[in-house]
Amino acid sequence: MSDTVFMADLSWKTYAERVKQGVVMFLPLGATEQHGPHLPMSTDALTSAGISAGVAREVGGLVAPTVNFGYKSQPRMGGGQDFVGTTSLDATTFATVLRDIIRDLARHGIRKLVVLNGHYENMMFSIEGIDLARRELRYDGIEDMKIMRLEYWDFTRPETLVELFPEGFPGYALEHAAVMETSMMLHLHPELVDMSQLPDEPAAEFPPYDIYPTRPEWVPCSGVLSPPKGASAEKGKLLFDDYVVGISAAVRQEFGL
Repeated sequence: MSDTVFMADLSWKTYAERVKQGVVMFLPLGATEQHGPHLPMSTDALTSAGISAGVAREVGGLVAPTVNFGYKSQPRMGGGQDFVGTTSLDATTFATVLRDIIRDLARHGIRKLVVLNGHYENMMFSIEGIDLARRELRYDGIEDMKIMRLEYWDFTRPETLVELFPEGFPGYALEHAAVMETSMMLHLHPELVDMSQLPDEPAAEFPPYDIYPTRPEWVPCSGVLSPPKGASAEKGKLLFDDYVVGISAAVRQEFGL
């Protein structure tokens, strides 16, 4: 379908025409990581792809296939690697995969790229992947590609946080599979959320340091780092709207749309 925002749904000829027109490309970064007993392991990938699609529709962009594997889950932000199903990449592998994708997008003519990250642990290694790609592109004589990189949660408005957390926001690190992600998934993919499995555990308490080997006992048995009670599709829409509006404005500003 030619009206889709998803690159992979287009024929190569239709895609080539969009590239010639100077389309903005969105590259969602996710992970395959446990998100408690009530959310799918694809949560980070689905939220980053859903937000990318929402913004792409606003600015006339396209969305590349999501990078579904991310850097290793860390206990203090994602529960860690000890959970069955959490399947991750080494830092060098993740950065290299991102480098290769960006390089080929540029080779085919993309000059406006938004790398939209949905997995906290990807942050620094997505920067490395972008840096490696830009280095190679300079060798190839391509120096006019502009890349914008972001974590979608940084576009949450303070007013929205107050509405979601009237007793105080616990912080993004502890929001793993909690109110924000559960609400977002209830808005984007309610069929994948099992509210009957919502855990009822207190928020995790971590020391201000890491230990290796990691200590699984630091992490709640469910893998959820703070209580998701109170999550709703309505709260998910508030968050989604924040992200689409805020990111769309930033994209328009940076790319002169």
